[in-house]
Amino acid sequence: MSSLIVTKSADIRNRLIQGFSSLKHLKHIHAALLRLGLDEDTYLLNQVLRFSFNFGNTSYSYRLLYQTKEPNIFLFNTMIRGLVLNDCFQESIEVYHSMRREGLSPDSFTFPFVLKACARVLDSELAFKMHSLVLKAGCEADVFVNISLVNLYAKCGFIDNAFKVFDGITEKNFASWTATISGYVGVGKCKEAIEMFRRLLEKGLRPDSFILVEVLSACKQTGDLRSGEWIDEYITEIGMVRNVFVATALVDFYVKCGNMVRARSVFDGMLDKNIVSWSSMIQGYASNGLPTEALDLFFKMLNEGLKPDCYAMVGVLCSCARLGALELGDWASNLISGHEFLGNPVLGTALIDMYAKCGRMDRAWEVFRGMRKKDRVVWNAAISGLAMSGHVKDAFGLFGQMEKLHRDTQLGEIVLKQLIALEPWHSGNYVLLSNIYSACHKWEDAAKIRSIQSERGVKKIPGYSWIEVDGVVHQFLVGDTSHPLSEKIYAKLGELAKNLKAAGYFPTTDHVLFDIEEEEK
Repeated sequence: MSSLIVTKSADIRNRLIQGFSSLKHLKHIHAALLRLGLDEDTYLLNQVLRFSFNFGNTSYSYRLLYQTKEPNIFLFNTMIRGLVLNDCFQESIEVYHSMRREGLSPDSFTFPFVLKACARVLDSELAFKMHSLVLKAGCEADVFVNISLVNLYAKCGFIDNAFKVFDGITEKNFASWTATISGYVGVGKCKEAIEMFRRLLEKGLRPDSFILVEVLSACKQTGDLRSGEWIDEYITEIGMVRNVFVATALVDFYVKCGNMVRARSVFDGMLDKNIVSWSSMIQGYASNGLPTEALDLFFKMLNEGLKPDCYAMVGVLCSCARLGALELGDWASNLISGHEFLGNPVLGTALIDMYAKCGRMDRAWEVFRGMRKKDRVVWNAAISGLAMSGHVKDAFGLFGQMEKLHRDTQLGEIVLKQLIALEPWHSGNYVLLSNIYSACHKWEDAAKIRSIQSERGVKKIPGYSWIEVDGVVHQFLVGDTSHPLSEKIYAKLGELAKNLKAAGYFPTTDHVLFDIEEEEK
């Protein structure tokens, strides 16, 4: 019997080495292990667990691990590795904690994957604990552990810690340089990133496309044209300009630095132009005051059979706005569905701005009202459009509304106090600031502004509504009883209010601008 088990065990080992085509096939092997009493064979279980991740069924992997009576460090390492490789980062950290509860200590195989998971979920607290364990385990000289630590600290924003770990690596390989440079760029220390890139080249290391894109991003963020041009020369020298990602990053760098001649030269030299490179050039021309060139390139892109993305459309609409080309802007906007415009604040803002600058504020207003998500830029475009079109009161009114869906009292104070200083006779400025304070429940500040308005003798023109019936205009003010039918009108309003309440309507009192009881509101 024992000889049969040995034979079967050898057969299973061979099958495990060959691999599996399906999860069902793997389960058959696992069942065979259970039948033969080999379910505690560490090597065989580890192999089954490793292969289980190939089929995207982590629940089966969990069962394999936790049905084992005494899972060892090798099984936990395989489980953590598999989860990380399947982008289950939080789950891998939880398995690590489970391993620690079992009394097992991490080793040089555990650390890189757990550290990678921490970097992806930005768990800085665990990062420091893990670093301490690395030192206790004597793994501080392991290059893969150190690279993972560098990457983790960089991703969590502790770039000084990342550099200390990097500096302590005796044998600095390419991955450690990449992690450090990328970390510097990530926290905005672009000058340091460029200097690290220089040091990398001095060591005789040849950068890959990823690190070249990162260092060009650093040059772009700082506007360092000189360093960017030097890197451009190096890229051309080693032939990396043929890489579509590097060339696109180079185009984007020159665009952001305003050198459209060189940007076009790199762009024209690209054998494979992706939509990102086309969009970068189109938007570059538009933002650098060259709307005609932007539109020419846009039509060339369409002739290539490419569909414009968000960034290309923004460049086109900005160019149309600058040229006052309403018909062209209208036509171009139809290349993308209306839902995309209304759901994308960047696209929506560009369309509002185009219509406003082309004199169609009515169309701009329609887009603004239809926007599903209005950020500050969208509001600003609408306010600016109203102001440019001569609708000054409407612009102030919309500004007041924005200050109430954002509650940015500080910004409102700054703007309106300046307006009050410039136009002390304009009642609207006092009212808007008072309303902003009231909407944020700053009743004392609101009362103070109303008091200042009163002391200065600035009177607010009362708001009114009107309606035309049979050629006669009827005007109404708040609390007004001068209309001959006012008694019937107020009776009807009371009846409507009762019907609304009976139907389940509850009034919104958030913006009642006085400090009074809820019932009175």
